[in-house]
Formats: sequence, structure tokens, C-alpha cells
Amino acid sequence: MGILQVKSNQIVDSQGHPVHLRGVCVGGWMNMEHFIDGYPGDEHGLRAAMAQVLGPGKAQFFFDRLLDYFFAEEDVAFIRSCGATVVRLPLNYRHFERDDEPFRYLESGFARLDRAIGWCARHGLYVILDLHAVQGWQNPDWHCDNSSRHTFFWQHKQFQDRFVALWEEFARRYKGNPTVAGYNVMNEPVTNAPHGRFSDAYTPDWDAINRVYRRVVNAIRAIDPDHIIFLEGDLFSSRFVGLDAPFAENLVYSSHNYNAAGFGPGPYPGEIGGEHWDRQKQVQVFLEHEGTRFAQKHNVPLWVGEFGAGFNGPPKEIPDRLRALDDQIDVFEEHGAHWTTWTYKDIGVMGWVEVAPDCEYMQVIAPILKAKRRLGVDFWMSSNAPALRMVRELARYVEREIGDPDIDSQANPRYLGQAALSCYVASLMQPAYAKRFKGMSEADLDRVLRSFAFENCRVRQGLVDVIRKHGARPA
Repeated sequence: MGILQVKSNQIVDSQGHPVHLRGVCVGGWMNMEHFIDGYPGDEHGLRAAMAQVLGPGKAQFFFDRLLDYFFAEEDVAFIRSCGATVVRLPLNYRHFERDDEPFRYLESGFARLDRAIGWCARHGLYVILDLHAVQGWQNPDWHCDNSSRHTFFWQHKQFQDRFVALWEEFARRYKGNPTVAGYNVMNEPVTNAPHGRFSDAYTPDWDAINRVYRRVVNAIRAIDPDHIIFLEGDLFSSRFVGLDAPFAENLVYSSHNYNAAGFGPGPYPGEIGGEHWDRQKQVQVFLEHEGTRFAQKHNVPLWVGEFGAGFNGPPKEIPDRLRALDDQIDVFEEHGAHWTTWTYKDIGVMGWVEVAPDCEYMQVIAPILKAKRRLGVDFWMSSNAPALRMVRELARYVEREIGDPDIDSQANPRYLGQAALSCYVASLMQPAYAKRFKGMSEADLDRVLRSFAFENCRVRQGLVDVIRKHGARPA
């Protein structure tokens, strides 16, 4: 392995040979997510609730063991065996810096990350460091550990200063490390969403994102002139037209390409959401994506940093979701795009592997999972939750009482549900989740959390077969 570089529209190794990045994101690990790990709400709120119910020491033990078992060397070996060349590691800044001690860095977080990079080095797997949750929140959603739906990062200089300084620290520590493919400086920015709301007519704040990108790239380059830097588009990596043209060496641009074919409901090929989906539709959607057009226009590599399929729908439709994902990856390969699926491991939604449905952890949290489904607190996975019907009624009532015809009646129930259910109700559920573990000894907690160890998980064989098929292709 050698430090990767960009040459025209290719990523090459130190001998100039093309390298094709194919792999997976390890979501739910150093940036925990509710639908992946099974808890309600946001990570930092859950950690506070667990400390209050279990005590700080036992709560810390809980999270340490969860992360220990969630991603270990056995997982790295398995990922490599599937033909992957890279893993994307989503990171939450809170593992590296405390809000009450800004600019001072936590060795515990770097030690865990260093171990993972070491495992990847031993197994010949590149690593992309992805800052998934940044100081002050770069987007309004749960996956940047946001419980407020405000995006303070874009308005507050101190958050931006801390963001740049943390990347300088990453650059100091990983400069010259050949296992690190590069730095994905910010996941899914949303620059212009006051109070977490936006409509189909959303317009990014291009000045803000371009200013931040130039600043962080220059700061990293002053310390580490060699590693690739990956830049994402605005609006969850979907908008690119206002990004500055590539302004430095070794830049790769990253889009996120989720589509209806991967989630249904409906057959594939066939009618999904009022449109006919087949391989030709996949080609059309890929070529029309602003990220694809940007990369082609500027002759730079494109990395599809996230995409995937959901397997928690009707069991009879799982083959449809697999066919859709197979075609989507085939389109990426045909057009030379690098890719990492979302996600590696979870509780049975979209991972390459999943915790066993009858494992002790799933039994312990079963009442929480049932309540989460009915209350719709994981809004990305809760379109048919009973509570959402009540929210829609409340949204209509609110619109009638306010009487403003400019209120977006399509977006209003969605954002009301996110604020009321995904933020407030989810926070009410966090102590209830913590109480499921109350009274357990550290040995008990260790046994329960061992459910996440690879040896106790179940491989989603159909999905892994698709990955292995494409992983065996030449670069």
C-alpha cells in the first residue's frame, strides 16, 4: 500500500497504477446512529441518559464495550474477504474533543481510531476518515448527532475554527500514513436550512460552503500535502453546481446516491413511487446527478460515498432490493465511479451483517424497538408509524389556524414530525432505553453487548454475494 494520489480523473497508487475504491461505510461505530444501533434519539443525549441511569462509570463501560464489539479486526478481515479495497469510517467530533474543552484533544478517541487503522493496514484495506458530525452541526438531521435541527456551524466562527483545528490535528497524526486513503472533511452539509427546514426550492449558500472548503483544504495542505481530500456537495451531497471548480491538487468529489429502487416498496424492475425503475433508469439517474456532472465537467474522480438498499420491508421484496443494488453498482462501475455502501453492520435494516434477531441485546431492547416503530422516532425508517398520522392531522390544524398560504403543506408535516417525534419524543425514550440495562453488572453488560461481535452476527448473504461479484472486477 502506498499513499494514493489523483491523476486526471483517476486515483492511482505510488507506482501510478489505477486503484478502484470499493467498500463500505462503518456507520453506527464512532458516530452512533439510532436505526443502526437500536437506541432512540441522538448519541450525545443517549450518553447523558445512560450516565444518569447507570452512573458515569458503568455507562462508559457500556459504550466502550459496544464500540469494541461493533468493529474489530474480525470485521476488517471479513470486509476484505468480500473484495473491498476501502472502508469509510464515520467519526463524531465528540470522540476527539469536548465542548467544554475546545481545542484539547481526547487521546481515547485517537487510540480507538489508530487501532482500526492498524487492523486495516494488516489486511490491505484503505481507510477514508469521514467527519460525520462536526461542531455546531452541519446539517439538521440525526446522523450528525443533532437533536435541535439547527445548523449553527454555518453561522458561528468558533465552530468553524474548531472544525479546521480538528482537521489539522488529524493531518498531523496521519501525515504519511499509507493506509489512509484520504480525508472526507464533512459529511452531507446543508448550508441554508434555518430551523432545520427547507423545501424543494432549496438554494445552497454557496459562498459559505466554498469559503469553508477552501479554508480547511488549505489548513490540511499546510501540514499534509499528500493525502487525497474528499469534498461533498450541499444538501446531503446532492447539489454541486455552485461549488468552486477544483482549486487544489488531489481533490476527489463525493456524491450520495440513494434512490427509490433501493427501498421500494414495489418490484424491481417495475413500478416504484409512480416511476418505472430498471437498469436504464439507474443509468439516467446517475448521469443526471449533479455530482456526476460536476466530476465529468472538471475531469476529476467521483466517489459515491453513500448509497444502499433497505431490507427491513416485506421479505418477499428483498430479491428486488438486491437486484436494484446490483444494477446500481454495475452503473457505477461502468462509469468509473468509486463507491462505498451504507452500511456495514446494524440491527437488521441495510447492513452487510446484522445482529442476530434473537440475540440477547435484541431481546433486552425489544419494548423500545416496538415503541420506536409505533412512535416514528427514527423518521427515515418510519413513514407508516401510527404517530405520524396524528402529526399530519396536527399539521393541517396548524396551517388552518395560521392561515398563511405560503406554508409548504408537503413539508410542514414532515418537519413537525421530525421536531416533535425524532427530537422531543426520542429524548423522552432515552431514559427508558437506559433502564433496560439498569441493575446489570459489567459482566452482564459485556455479555449482552457481545451480540454485536462478528462471530455472533448474521451475514446477509445475498447482499454480500452482490458485493463480492463487483469486488472481483478489475480496477
